[in-house]
Amino acid sequence: MAGLNILSQTPSPWQLSASSTSSSLSYSLRFPHFYDFNNIYNCGDFKCWKIGSTNFPLSGNPRAKRHPLSSQMLPHLSNSSGSGYSWMQDKSASCDNFSPNGRKQGPLNAVSSKELAQVSSVDDLYEFICSGPLISKIGLTSEKVAESIDKWIEYGLRLCRLFQLNQLALNEAQKIRIYHYYIPVFLWCEQEISQHSSKFKEEEEIPPLVIGFSAPQGCGKTTLVFALEYLFKITGRRAATISIDDFYLTAEEQAKLRDSNPGNLLLEFRGNAGSHDLPLSVETLTALSKLTKEGVKMKLPRYDKSAYSGRGDRADPSEWPEVEGPLPVILFEGWMLGFKPLPPEVVKAVDPQLEMVNKNLETYYDAWHKFVKSWIVIKIQDPSYVYQWRLQAEIAMRADGKPGMTDEEVKDFVSRYLPAYKAYLPTLYSEGPSGSDPEHVLLIDIDEGRNPILGC
Repeated sequence: MAGLNILSQTPSPWQLSASSTSSSLSYSLRFPHFYDFNNIYNCGDFKCWKIGSTNFPLSGNPRAKRHPLSSQMLPHLSNSSGSGYSWMQDKSASCDNFSPNGRKQGPLNAVSSKELAQVSSVDDLYEFICSGPLISKIGLTSEKVAESIDKWIEYGLRLCRLFQLNQLALNEAQKIRIYHYYIPVFLWCEQEISQHSSKFKEEEEIPPLVIGFSAPQGCGKTTLVFALEYLFKITGRRAATISIDDFYLTAEEQAKLRDSNPGNLLLEFRGNAGSHDLPLSVETLTALSKLTKEGVKMKLPRYDKSAYSGRGDRADPSEWPEVEGPLPVILFEGWMLGFKPLPPEVVKAVDPQLEMVNKNLETYYDAWHKFVKSWIVIKIQDPSYVYQWRLQAEIAMRADGKPGMTDEEVKDFVSRYLPAYKAYLPTLYSEGPSGSDPEHVLLIDIDEGRNPILGC
């Protein structure tokens, strides 16, 4: 699936301002661009940074009995002349070499801006975070956000570096994507892993938690999972990322499927239920669940969509990436993950060709869904968004001089998926994924711009 371009909206520099008076000193969010978060350490009762001979607290001194984000406790990071530090010209690495489990995710193109964003205070960031639509959904309160604000700052910096963004000039879409979306979802995943681990005794081996990501094509789930795996990496957790795409039939097997279903456009090419190698997925997920010890390794299957002029084929095993235990989490993503088979008359009313797809779907619970214990479901208001997102991606590719589908080809491509969306999404959104526990499902409503919104 195509990665999400979080720069798709018109840039508008972050205008959150901060005062700098003797009674209210502001705390610059620009300092992380200069300082390495690995150098956070304890200064008595609170965490701090050290610049020169000066300690700068991150969370406030608990003895002070003030609001954790009190501006009186957050020193202003500028020199006496007011000209600032040399981090403004810092060209530190952007982590663009990070390639999770063999998936090459290039850095997102950053907006080059000659204007620096206004200095923002931690209070401003705190308020922006608390206004996010996922905060209450993941069980956070404003007090909990305040207590962990240093983590939010650290994760925000890391993601900016990962995607080669200038945190001094994030536009509105970028701020939302980082602080209202990626970081809250990561914190929810951490909660799920903690609850999963608590079910096992100390002497028992803990199998990895499989978190399923069900989301339509083009909505950004691949980029979301990419960001999450990176955050797991920097917090010391190994994660494996797999997609339902990895389990597509080989080119030869897909040809047999097409020949055995003449005239069914939904099974002509890869994508719908029936076009996956379910025994391979069972074998892979079973093996991953046993990666509980140091030194135990396995390879993850991958699919080459460029093979056979875009028809695709399974990549050679020599190209499959390797993962090593112990593995606390598996991130499993797919556009139709969690779909439930429906009564035949329901799918026939949507599209008669969907009847065979629906029959194929009956075997997917044992192959995929029974392994998934926690779910993230990304909800869209209109399946036609998929066509618009795909068209945008192809237009951008053509503009860059890369081969891309024509508008008519995009329409034909998406038309092979729309019947399944129309048939299965309503049940997915109202009842949850197949075999899921409602207590471990995070439903995220997104708009046409791929940003999380308050659900109905």
